[in-house]
Amino acid sequence: MRWALVRVCLAIAAMVVVAFAVPLGLVIKEMARDRAFSNAEREAAAVAPALSITTDRDQLEKVVASAGADSGMAVHIPAGEGKTALDIGRQRAAGKDIATVRKLGRASTTEVPGGSVLLQPVALSSGEISVVEVYVPESEVSNGVGTAWAVLAGVGLALIVGSVAVADRLGVRMVKPAQRLVEGAHELGEGKLGARVPEEGPTELRLAAVAFNSMADQVVQLLANERELAADLSHRLRTPLTVLRLNAASLGDGPAAEQTRTAVAQLEREVDTIIRTAREAKPQTVAAGPGAGCDAAEVVRERMRFWSALAEDEGRKVRVAGVERPVRIPVARADLVAALDALLGNVFRHTPEGTAFAVDVHNSEDAVIVLVSDAGSGIRDPEAAMARGRGSGSAGSTGLGLDIVRRLAESTGGDVRIGSSMLGGTEVRIWIQLDGREPERKGHRGAVRRRRRGRLVSTFNRSRSLP
Repeated sequence: MRWALVRVCLAIAAMVVVAFAVPLGLVIKEMARDRAFSNAEREAAAVAPALSITTDRDQLEKVVASAGADSGMAVHIPAGEGKTALDIGRQRAAGKDIATVRKLGRASTTEVPGGSVLLQPVALSSGEISVVEVYVPESEVSNGVGTAWAVLAGVGLALIVGSVAVADRLGVRMVKPAQRLVEGAHELGEGKLGARVPEEGPTELRLAAVAFNSMADQVVQLLANERELAADLSHRLRTPLTVLRLNAASLGDGPAAEQTRTAVAQLEREVDTIIRTAREAKPQTVAAGPGAGCDAAEVVRERMRFWSALAEDEGRKVRVAGVERPVRIPVARADLVAALDALLGNVFRHTPEGTAFAVDVHNSEDAVIVLVSDAGSGIRDPEAAMARGRGSGSAGSTGLGLDIVRRLAESTGGDVRIGSSMLGGTEVRIWIQLDGREPERKGHRGAVRRRRRGRLVSTFNRSRSLP
């Protein structure tokens, strides 16, 4: 916007300068020409009295010399009774031009090499018409014109520069509030809830700043209400959790009792985490820094040990692959645990007892795939399932588990896809991007990334098909 205003003002100023400077320059040139010929007429008029009195050559030469020796003056006297024609000074005009002026009896100008000449008729005492020729060089006609044009050009350039400077200042006055509005929007999007925009500048931008600040206040209020609601709901879970903990303590010894007590303790920790997060003044919107994250292989092994007891009770075959060596991912351990528990809980909840399932982990230079598959009946409408995972909800399912998984993957620049597994049931593929960039981009780099992704998935599928 700023440079657009500058360009418009530059164009207008240039047109104004051209519209006024060019005609003014031509007028100055014409004035210089008139001045030169006026001087020539005065010089010719100085000789006229002498010509009306005498036609003696010596006398006339003295008069011409006194009138202006450097002016290039010449006098042409026609032949009279008993007298020959007399020419004093250098003749530059053509003879026919001199004869024409003598015949018409009025002054005339004509072009000659190096300038112009003024031919002025003067009546003699004998009644004959003599002609006074005054040479006007081109340098005298253009004297001062170049300087005047230079001054005009300087004034025009100063006007253009001044108008551009004024337009730039006006542009800054308009652009700065818009830039502050953009910066405030970016800061608010990054989770800086204290971002506000000064309400200054043109009327439209002031109104936009007022609307932005009002929106930011509403966002802060909504987030505060959400945190309070989450904290309140978490506090309400304290009572049933206490009952569960007491009941679990009374179960005695045994693997099942120990697992129940472990699950209750973990649930209490999760509730405490939710309360602490909800009470924080700012949401956790900043991405994990270098070194943050967890070992996906270790987390998968730990969760599979937890779920293997229930799988054994229900007669389910379990397969785990790709967890022999560490696999670092930029995801918090608690988030990965929650995502795996959500997917494995869906397997136990939505497939009959005895249904096999598997968890596979495969990693490359820029991505990690965590695959949870089962041998159940599958999902008829994966898109509807993902829609529930985005918060739309439906009868019998809140979609909260898939929403947890989706947010975990998208926080790294990855995604979640639901398809058919090689076991015959559902396959949930979590794509975790290691460099934090979007998995699909336009242009050459995007094509390279898609080819890498295709090779990684193909390699992963081949590895799963091996015995």
